[in-house]
Amino acid sequence: MNDSPGWASPGSAPSDDQEAGIPKPSSPVDEDGPAGQWSPAQPPPGQWSPPAAPGNGPGTPPPAPGWGGMPPGRGWGGPPMAAKPGVIPLRPLGVGEILDGAVSTMRAHWRTVLGISLTVSVIAEIVVVLVQRYLLPEPTEVDPNAVGTEALRQATDSAASQLLTSAPGALIAMIATLVTTSVLTVVISRSVLGRGVTLAEAWAEARPRLLPLLGLTLLLSLMSAAIMAVGLLPGLLLGDGAAGLALAFVGLLVACGVVLWLMIRFTLAAPALMLERQPVLTALRRSAKLVKDSWWRTFGILALTYLLVIIVSLIIAVPFGIIAVTVDSDGLSELLNSGPSDFGWPFLVITGIGEVIISTLTYPFTAGVMALLYVDQRIRREALDLDLARAAGVPGYDTTGN
Repeated sequence: MNDSPGWASPGSAPSDDQEAGIPKPSSPVDEDGPAGQWSPAQPPPGQWSPPAAPGNGPGTPPPAPGWGGMPPGRGWGGPPMAAKPGVIPLRPLGVGEILDGAVSTMRAHWRTVLGISLTVSVIAEIVVVLVQRYLLPEPTEVDPNAVGTEALRQATDSAASQLLTSAPGALIAMIATLVTTSVLTVVISRSVLGRGVTLAEAWAEARPRLLPLLGLTLLLSLMSAAIMAVGLLPGLLLGDGAAGLALAFVGLLVACGVVLWLMIRFTLAAPALMLERQPVLTALRRSAKLVKDSWWRTFGILALTYLLVIIVSLIIAVPFGIIAVTVDSDGLSELLNSGPSDFGWPFLVITGIGEVIISTLTYPFTAGVMALLYVDQRIRREALDLDLARAAGVPGYDTTGN
């Protein structure tokens, strides 16, 4: 049997042909680990020696920097350096280390990472282009001179039309994100241990979890939609008057705040579902307990992540959009007055290429941050660093369980 903890059910070891990944928690998933600290059990003691007294005989070389000839930070007065078998050190991570770990995974396993993200992005974008070209309805025309009730009706119809035209693309993007996230989470879990994985192996590990991951995504989407509906309903019931609009606006703000709080609270449910093989509801509880007392930190890391994604997307999308409009229209002003279905194949193809590049780069990055944020929270609460060190075969750690 393989001694490394892996993907098996709690209390059992992985099979002989099963590659180890992120270990499952040794305690019941409904219990809280020690919060706000490093591992409750410290690593095995190293071979420390007291600082040598000066002048211990002729020819004694001067001590190296640090006490007793130890490197700075590893002798007396400093903690031992954490093991780093893979893309991250096995200790609580800083924000920069989480972001760097996601990028390092893309560099270290670029064939597998880019293989899955590029394949899914190309397929998804082809479907989106075909839908935009043949299935989307014509955009609703708005009379700029309309006033009063007519202007409000046209604005409502335009918003509904815009929502209808964006829904297919959003659905396709959601499915593409599910597939890439599931496979890339497996890749990242191996990269933490310094182990490689082929695309076929990652897909074989991730495939059984696709349906539960889809169920989790739909549940969170329905939850968000229900909260938004509850927030807007009182204002809508009052009608189109000023009081109704004001109440609807306040309800919208409150609903958005509640949805944001819940989405951050449940943001680690997908990694828990994938790496611990938990059912959907248990994965939600796991995420809530891991994020507990760390909501603002989690929010800050995710906000920075998506800000970087937006910047990268704009850097790539703007040049492709300008080229596409130049090739397929009379000028940039036409882009502001037209929908996707009004443009020809050159516009759709060129912008589609830009979207493929964006997706290929951003899918692995966001999946990496999510997985490493999950690992970081488990290190802080459940001493996962010790289990990972044993699974990676770091010298000095007990691999027999004795």
